[in-house]
Amino acid sequence: MTRLADAIIVGGGIHGCSTALHLCLAGLKPVLIEKDYAGRHASGVNAGGVRQLARDVAEIPLSIRSMAIWEKIADLVDDTCGFESHGQVLVAENDTELAVCRARVADLNARGFIHEKLIDAAELRRLVPAVAETCPGGIVSRRDGAAQPARTTTAFRRKAEALGTTIREGVAARNIRKDGGLWRVDVGAEDYAAPVLVNAAGAWAGRIAENLGEPVPVETIAPMLMITSPVPHFIDPVVILRGRKLSFKQFANGTVLIGGGHRATADQDRNETVLDWRKLAESTRTVSELFAVMRGASIVRAWAGIEACMRDEIPIVGPSALHEGLFHQFGFSAHGFQLGPAAGAVMAELIAGGGTQTRIGALGIGRFRS
Repeated sequence: MTRLADAIIVGGGIHGCSTALHLCLAGLKPVLIEKDYAGRHASGVNAGGVRQLARDVAEIPLSIRSMAIWEKIADLVDDTCGFESHGQVLVAENDTELAVCRARVADLNARGFIHEKLIDAAELRRLVPAVAETCPGGIVSRRDGAAQPARTTTAFRRKAEALGTTIREGVAARNIRKDGGLWRVDVGAEDYAAPVLVNAAGAWAGRIAENLGEPVPVETIAPMLMITSPVPHFIDPVVILRGRKLSFKQFANGTVLIGGGHRATADQDRNETVLDWRKLAESTRTVSELFAVMRGASIVRAWAGIEACMRDEIPIVGPSALHEGLFHQFGFSAHGFQLGPAAGAVMAELIAGGGTQTRIGALGIGRFRS
């Protein structure tokens, strides 16, 4: 039995759910297909960073637009998503790193972006009092913050369904093809057809793109995170390092979430990850060196989520370079959570209106065509 829809979205992470929600707001009725459940992988188990800080220049317009949505997120999804805006701080551990920070801020200012501000040692210690005395400064993005990933993705899913999205979870999209001017996807015993197909399948999106004739250099990764036992309150903003792989934030109950880039081994066919405890230990040593208060904490839990990383570490957002009605939205390379609200809005504008005012030209899949 063939079921018709205005658009078929493959992938139920925050990007797929955001696109579904915004398509509904544009008057369309999509179907969203997720082989597990919404937020099962990267969207539900990431660090929850909501940051404009330290982004590739190509992502900044999308990130700025998304920040405006985050600041009123409850108006969109009827849930605050646990979003708190205490800023994010990039710490330079020496003068060489501070010089790189200074050059970056100057370059952004020359391009018209003013969200990143250079800070000296005194301002760094005002924002992060417990940081090591040897750190000479860094960069702050004061509107940034963090949210709860699983809660956020669920909120987008729930609102999209309430507005008219058909949700199909627990069954994979198969036999994706174009026939008779419509995109068709088999979902269990059903066949869905629509003039539009959105490839938002995360770590599995590269396979879909390749099967449709648009192979791209994408890698499956599994960034690791861990959470500690409670320690006395010592930090409000999210902190990331300029030179070493580390990011962390402290929750109200005193626990600290540590991440920053070290990766587990991912097996996307089995939906499994294997943690690298040596790399996790490296992260804990880095935290201990910079923050003495953390030296007595213990690790309570560690995990990793599967996602896609592009060769140039920026996502693909926009229409196919080959097929009419096909749109790609994947490869967010371990920093896509904050972009989710605006990426869905932009995708809906492209589908419903044929264009967007948000500058995403550098994120197109065509950049990988030889």
